[in-house]
Amino acid sequence: MIFIAVVITSSLIIISPSTCTPPPEDPIHCSNSTTSCTITNYIGAFPDRSTCRASGAAYPATEDELIAVVADGTRARRKMKVATRSHHSIPKLACPGGEGGLLISTNGVTLRQLIEAAAEAGLALPYSPYWWGLTVGGMLATGAHGSSLWARQGGAVHDYVAEMTMVSPGRAADGYVRVRRLKEGDSTEINAAKVSLGVLGAIYKVTFKLQPLFKRSLTYMQKDDKELGDEAIAFGSKHEFADLSWFPSQGKVIYRIDDRVPSNAVGNGIYDFIGFRATLSSALAIIRSVEDIQESTKDADARCLSGKLLSSALDSAAFGLTNDGLTFTAYPVIGYHNHLQASGSCLDSASDGLITACPWDSRIKAQFFHQTSFSIALSDAKDFIHDVQTLVALDPRSMCVIDQYNGILIRYVTASNAYLGKQEDGLDFDLTYYRSKDPAMPRLFEDVLEEIEQMAVFKYGGLPHWGKNRNVAFEGAMRKYKQGEEFVRVKEEYDPLGLFSSDWTDQVLGLRGGLMIVRDGCGLEGLCVCLEDRHCAPGEGFFCRPGKVYKNARVCRNI
Repeated sequence: MIFIAVVITSSLIIISPSTCTPPPEDPIHCSNSTTSCTITNYIGAFPDRSTCRASGAAYPATEDELIAVVADGTRARRKMKVATRSHHSIPKLACPGGEGGLLISTNGVTLRQLIEAAAEAGLALPYSPYWWGLTVGGMLATGAHGSSLWARQGGAVHDYVAEMTMVSPGRAADGYVRVRRLKEGDSTEINAAKVSLGVLGAIYKVTFKLQPLFKRSLTYMQKDDKELGDEAIAFGSKHEFADLSWFPSQGKVIYRIDDRVPSNAVGNGIYDFIGFRATLSSALAIIRSVEDIQESTKDADARCLSGKLLSSALDSAAFGLTNDGLTFTAYPVIGYHNHLQASGSCLDSASDGLITACPWDSRIKAQFFHQTSFSIALSDAKDFIHDVQTLVALDPRSMCVIDQYNGILIRYVTASNAYLGKQEDGLDFDLTYYRSKDPAMPRLFEDVLEEIEQMAVFKYGGLPHWGKNRNVAFEGAMRKYKQGEEFVRVKEEYDPLGLFSSDWTDQVLGLRGGLMIVRDGCGLEGLCVCLEDRHCAPGEGFFCRPGKVYKNARVCRNI
């Protein structure tokens, strides 16, 4: 394992990964210690369900060892990819090109460790994702973010990077490796490295610009969604850490009223989000079995009932908030920022033989899902919301399929100077929904979700979340980034042989074709936009048809 150094004030704090092995298991598996390896993501399947193979894995424990690994790989012209402890990215970001590649395993500092180390020094990372199991390297590779329109500097983790060390391939005269110390203000190249997709090299040290630790006051409020298009933008302007959970089929929105308060405000609240807690594996298996039955029988009414029961249960339990770390009594919940900004207590699960697990642990029968996540410019957000409402109104049951996954999470994002960061202020829409273990099995109301996906990406120019999504969401993505060509220039300077690149990253960056995988059933998994009925599941009654609201969409519909 390697360390990632995080500079807090004037002293250097080295945060070392925990000595215990938190669930889920290591995504890298080798048949002979460090050779003949495979890697997968945290849900156990990439979008195309392919097996990612590598001829070996390296486990550098120091900066010198990391430098030696990259130098040896460059000398041998070997494909390389950095892999973190849990690989929480759904796309194939950590898959090296070809079967002769090398996986460089870096346990890495997690968001949780960063938050805790900062708090001990009386400081805070102001905006972050809500799941604390992400690693610093993974967050920077994918542009992970929190929720705020108030962030002048930006609302993503990478917007608070002041310095970073990047280890990349070098020429023979360099010893086959280059170590670059990138600093904000010294060079614009750091803007390429802040969101790198892992194609510039291996990140070793990161220095963050942090703020004094503060308290927050959080209240959840439920309203109907009739005025959501008008209210969404205004709401984000009123509350610093606002977000929305939208349940279109239920016609309701959960508004998160979340702001800074004086440090002497009374309260020691903690947010231990229920969806991130350890859950009995037997309960997860039952929930998944019920989902499978509802999907196979296309029982929309049962899906809607299950969704309502779950969302009501979460609301009744205040989503996992407590006023004092033990019980919830009333809103607002007031507490220190580090106790409210992220959670993930399932990572603290006891070694109990998987009696309990994180709800998506791929070693058991548990959640298995697609994620579609994109950001829409503020100027287009109202129209997009209206289009979704118009589509759902044709059959209100059609969006019950996301209720069991806490609806559509809407977060606020701000423009970033990172070349592959957000291009302007906007709303980020995050949809999680059922995925069958059988890639040929169509989903209930899948045409509606496909139309929303294509509407967002093609009609409204939505930017994909680099760590989530199916292939369709990345089609033509690089044309949407003003500095996309500059990013590619930096990539070619740092890694002219493309050793840290793969077919998938080259496809996403627009450097080669093949992102759309056209084959029978490809539309079911978002590997393509269907053009023919065979791209759907005609034997199951699903045929390729135009969208109902966004007419240019081509979706797999049950006829």
